[in-house]
Amino acid sequence: MLLDLEPNALQDFDFIIGNWNVKHRRLKDILNGGEEWIEFNGLSSTVNTLGGYGNIEDVQLNFPDSSVRAKAIRSYNSEKGEWSIWWLDGRNPNALDTPVVGKFSEGIGRFYADEVYNDTPIKVRFLWNSTNPKKPTWEQAFSKDNGETWETNWLMEFSPIN
Repeated sequence: MLLDLEPNALQDFDFIIGNWNVKHRRLKDILNGGEEWIEFNGLSSTVNTLGGYGNIEDVQLNFPDSSVRAKAIRSYNSEKGEWSIWWLDGRNPNALDTPVVGKFSEGIGRFYADEVYNDTPIKVRFLWNSTNPKKPTWEQAFSKDNGETWETNWLMEFSPIN
């Protein structure tokens, strides 16, 4: 049985609902001035949950040396007007990453969190671009200087699976 969406549910993440091929580019040496990128493919499948106030993305990352499964879990807090995004990685199935929190404006979603990467306190930024809903993009960047400068370290381009 498929449950209906709530009548007032947001449509911010509707662009990602469905099945996707994903082209990944990931910086090989993060936060060390590296410029070499690793490219690989993956798959993504996203469904609504919480009556449309959330969604769950099932992810397959086909790294050059291994395949990894993961989940993105997103939920909307209507009191704060913000989305939270958690990451659950199959390599560490006992822990959710610190959620990035933010919102969409004019088709661009900006989400931030404070985190630790290799023992270094950082800020994390996710940018979702849904301005072309047939080819959405996502990028991740880290900052070691409290958001004054950012190093983009992961890019994803989505193409629908027909």
